[in-house]
Amino acid sequence: MSITTLSSREFNQDASRAKRAAENGPVFITDRGRPAHVLLTIEDYQRLAGGGATIVDLLAMDEEAELEIPPRRDPARPADL
Repeated sequence: MSITTLSSREFNQDASRAKRAAENGPVFITDRGRPAHVLLTIEDYQRLAGGGATIVDLLAMDEEAELEIPPRRDPARPADL
Protein backbone atom coordinates (compact mmCIF):
# COMPACT_ATOMS: atom_id res chain seq x y z
CA MET A 1 0.00 0.00 0.00
CA SER A 2 1.39 3.37 -0.97
CA ILE A 3 0.27 6.77 0.24
CA THR A 4 -0.07 9.61 -2.27
CA THR A 5 -0.30 13.30 -1.42
CA LEU A 6 -1.79 15.82 -3.84
CA SER A 7 -2.53 19.50 -3.47
CA SER A 8 -6.12 20.64 -4.07
CA ARG A 9 -4.95 22.21 -7.32
CA GLU A 10 -3.35 18.97 -8.53
CA PHE A 11 -6.50 17.05 -7.57
CA ASN A 12 -8.74 19.49 -9.47
CA GLN A 13 -6.53 19.40 -12.55
CA ASP A 14 -6.20 15.60 -12.70
CA ALA A 15 -8.89 13.77 -10.72
CA SER A 16 -8.34 10.60 -12.77
CA ARG A 17 -4.72 10.48 -11.53
CA ALA A 18 -6.02 10.64 -7.95
CA LYS A 19 -8.50 7.83 -8.60
CA ARG A 20 -5.77 5.64 -10.10
CA ALA A 21 -3.51 6.36 -7.11
CA ALA A 22 -6.34 5.42 -4.71
CA GLU A 23 -6.24 1.88 -6.13
CA ASN A 24 -2.83 1.51 -4.43
CA GLY A 25 -3.65 3.22 -1.14
CA PRO A 26 -5.08 6.41 0.38
CA VAL A 27 -4.67 9.74 -1.40
CA PHE A 28 -4.24 12.73 0.91
CA ILE A 29 -5.49 16.00 -0.57
CA THR A 30 -3.99 19.09 0.98
CA ASP A 31 -5.18 22.69 1.33
CA ARG A 32 -2.35 25.13 1.83
CA GLY A 33 0.02 22.29 2.65
CA ARG A 34 -2.15 20.71 5.35
CA PRO A 35 -4.07 17.43 4.88
CA ALA A 36 -7.75 18.24 4.37
CA HIS A 37 -9.31 15.19 2.69
CA VAL A 38 -8.58 11.53 1.98
CA LEU A 39 -9.63 9.68 -1.17
CA LEU A 40 -10.22 5.92 -0.80
CA THR A 41 -11.66 3.19 -2.96
CA ILE A 42 -15.14 2.12 -1.90
CA GLU A 43 -13.76 -1.24 -0.77
CA ASP A 44 -11.22 0.44 1.54
CA TYR A 45 -13.88 2.78 2.89
CA GLN A 46 -16.32 -0.05 3.63
CA ARG A 47 -13.58 -2.03 5.37
CA LEU A 48 -12.66 0.97 7.55
CA ALA A 49 -16.27 1.94 8.23
CA GLY A 50 -17.08 -1.55 9.45
CA GLY A 51 -19.22 -2.40 6.45
CA GLY A 52 -20.29 -5.59 8.14
CA ALA A 53 -23.15 -7.82 7.26
CA THR A 54 -26.64 -6.39 7.01
CA ILE A 55 -29.66 -8.03 8.64
CA VAL A 56 -30.54 -9.50 5.23
CA ASP A 57 -27.06 -11.07 5.01
CA LEU A 58 -27.38 -12.50 8.51
CA LEU A 59 -30.82 -13.99 7.86
CA ALA A 60 -29.56 -15.62 4.66
CA MET A 61 -26.68 -17.37 6.45
CA ASP A 62 -26.53 -21.14 6.88
CA GLU A 63 -27.94 -22.43 10.15
CA GLU A 64 -24.53 -23.86 11.09
CA ALA A 65 -22.80 -20.48 10.75
CA GLU A 66 -21.24 -19.13 13.92
CA LEU A 67 -22.54 -15.72 15.01
CA GLU A 68 -20.79 -13.58 17.56
CA ILE A 69 -23.48 -12.12 19.81
CA PRO A 70 -22.36 -9.19 21.97
CA PRO A 71 -23.12 -9.37 25.69
CA ARG A 72 -26.41 -7.86 26.78
CA ARG A 73 -26.38 -4.60 28.68
CA ASP A 74 -27.42 -4.65 32.33
CA PRO A 75 -31.10 -3.51 32.25
CA ALA A 76 -30.93 -2.51 35.94
CA ARG A 77 -28.23 0.03 35.20
CA PRO A 78 -29.69 3.52 34.62
CA ALA A 79 -28.93 5.33 31.39
CA ASP A 80 -26.07 7.82 31.58
CA LEU A 81 -27.53 11.03 30.20
